[in-house]
Amino acid sequence: MIRRTTLMIIVSAGLLAACNGTSENGQAANEVAERIFTGGTIHTGLGTTVEAVAVRDGRIVYAGDAAGLAEFTDAGTETVDLGGVAMFPGFTDSHAHLIGIGQRERTLNLEETTSIADLQARVAAYADTNSEGVVFGRGWIETHWPEARFPGAGDLDAVVADRPVILIRADGHALVANSAAIEAAGVTDETPDPDGGAILRGEDGRATGMIIDTAMAPFRALLGEPTEAERLEIYEAGARVMASYGWTGVHDMSVPYRDVAILERLADEGRLALRVHVSANPGDYADVAANAPRQHASGQVTARAVKLYADGALGSRGAALINPYADDPANRGLMLMQADAAGAMMDDALRDGVQLAIHAIGDLGNRSVLDWVEAAYGRVPVEERAIAQPRWRIEHTQVVSPSDLPRISQLGLIASMQPSHAIGDLHFAPARLGAQRLSGAYAWRDITDSGAVIAGGSDAPVERGEARIEFYAATVRRDLDGFADLETWHLEQALSRDEALALFTSNAAWAAFREEELGTIAPGMLADFSVFDMDLMTAEDLDLRHARPVMTVIGGEVVWRGE
Repeated sequence: MIRRTTLMIIVSAGLLAACNGTSENGQAANEVAERIFTGGTIHTGLGTTVEAVAVRDGRIVYAGDAAGLAEFTDAGTETVDLGGVAMFPGFTDSHAHLIGIGQRERTLNLEETTSIADLQARVAAYADTNSEGVVFGRGWIETHWPEARFPGAGDLDAVVADRPVILIRADGHALVANSAAIEAAGVTDETPDPDGGAILRGEDGRATGMIIDTAMAPFRALLGEPTEAERLEIYEAGARVMASYGWTGVHDMSVPYRDVAILERLADEGRLALRVHVSANPGDYADVAANAPRQHASGQVTARAVKLYADGALGSRGAALINPYADDPANRGLMLMQADAAGAMMDDALRDGVQLAIHAIGDLGNRSVLDWVEAAYGRVPVEERAIAQPRWRIEHTQVVSPSDLPRISQLGLIASMQPSHAIGDLHFAPARLGAQRLSGAYAWRDITDSGAVIAGGSDAPVERGEARIEFYAATVRRDLDGFADLETWHLEQALSRDEALALFTSNAAWAAFREEELGTIAPGMLADFSVFDMDLMTAEDLDLRHARPVMTVIGGEVVWRGE
């Protein structure tokens, strides 16, 4: 049975009285804590637990047994009674899309859509209450639908035919559009596929309404761009949602560099409930390089990275594979970047001190990135680099040829992986890949054992984005119903609880160049804490599915609290 407790915050009477700027035992007043956390299990992320943590000026000044608090408290010190719950170093989502998370709260949310019929019903209901403009939604995924197919323009035309409908798949690498949207985007049956994209067509040669990767550009143009005021609201909403999911930080991917100033403004105004490490779009490289490393005075916003795309996504068969898809023998996926362009940017990034975060999902996509990085290292020796160890990242590292796995560590790359992808993809990845390629898919154990650092994230809004789901997926490797095919899904790739905790704490800090101040609970570190209603380190495997955050703390300040 899962015990749920209510978190209590009270103003302590103080263990010591303040007197003329000093405590009774002579402790200097400027060392007295503003707030203490005690009354629960506190995991430091260093393999130990403590009874109490004291915080001043946003940093930890004490972590140890309760008796030691006497050195750091007076009548003005606030006590946070954890009420028996569990506190951890702040969890950081190492790969998410804040603007997409915020938009998910403001548009048609198609998560948990169960069928094409359900999709049609949701679109019709939304269109009835939003009578103008494009009908825009995101979050559908067809792999478990009874129709066992992608939706098409005809399905959408049946419910909304008089204005454009654009519905983006959960992975963000595909969309379905109705006929009005196809016409408005200027796409015809004769429109050629762009490089790195595809317009899916039926046996009759006509566009079906399914649009993949770079072919999505004219449809995205129909949606327009939010105003600056709207972007402020969207980012604020996205950060608030992620804080409520148990995260204290997010590595925000594919961000227009101009939006860094928006995030900094939210931090200035006390409206940003997270720390945000930005990876900008490739077109903003020059701005990133000119300012890297950029860190806001609050410490909440940093920007030193650029996000690149090597290939597409597995669910939409855009991930680039060495051999064809097992369920589509004519298809090997899509490469979205080629060696020459990648090499030129990598050479510049090594000299400019820009961190690169490179999306790669298929085994060909991942091998290509490894080859490109190895070649760049050969062209730009260490003495010519702005940073000897650039901490470049492969985002997703999802399907890797076993022979390539050791190269991630050998090249000093960070594998930025999202455990929930494995527990969602287990229902279709065997069909896409075939049994042989599954041995290198979502291979957390093999990558960890090779010596590489894995930074854990969620890829929200592609996935739900809850911290407890990511922790559960990393350690249990079963879907949320407790299912996994024991013969094909390689449960031996699951991680220990300590390893999983590191994914979202110390490893995430390393991946953002902030390991000296984030990722563990120890004196001198920033006071970022994630608090859950059960001890993630000792709970039964399947009980982890039901863990809930109860408090999120940044710099010693409670930014979100559950009921």
